[in-house]
Amino acid sequence: MLIRLLAVFGLILTACGQDNSLDVPEETAAAAPPAPAMPVHERRPSPAGAMAYIISPADGDTVTSPVRVLFGLKGAGVVPAGIEREGAGHHHLLIDAAVPDLDSPVPSDTNHRHFGGGQTEVEIELAPGTHTLQLLLGDEMHVPHDPPILSEQITIQVR
Repeated sequence: MLIRLLAVFGLILTACGQDNSLDVPEETAAAAPPAPAMPVHERRPSPAGAMAYIISPADGDTVTSPVRVLFGLKGAGVVPAGIEREGAGHHHLLIDAAVPDLDSPVPSDTNHRHFGGGQTEVEIELAPGTHTLQLLLGDEMHVPHDPPILSEQITIQVR
């Protein structure tokens, strides 16, 4: 009786133009492992009182390109990307950009420069005009600390 009901139901579905079959063979569907979960990287705690700051140029300066930017850091250490060390990380320079999502790695593009070698200064080419600069320390995976070690944003004029 059950087989007849299933057959009738199948005919009704076919007559309605619906095909509820899967194109995946049963063996393949049964053997496919579940998709792995994406690993979650928890934000590392920042040392109490740690702060990043831009030594040079100063807020409001008028400069020429290339612009030499000196990074300052107090109460935390600088280590290259990929090196896990408590209370340490590497700099990211935000150029004309808002602070990125603090729970994710800092993006890497024209506006988000990574200094994964542990650099503490850079010369950057900037077009004439007004620009903002800000430092953000990231851990070995480029994820900001908690709370973030973030400099004040400065504004400069490039001639």
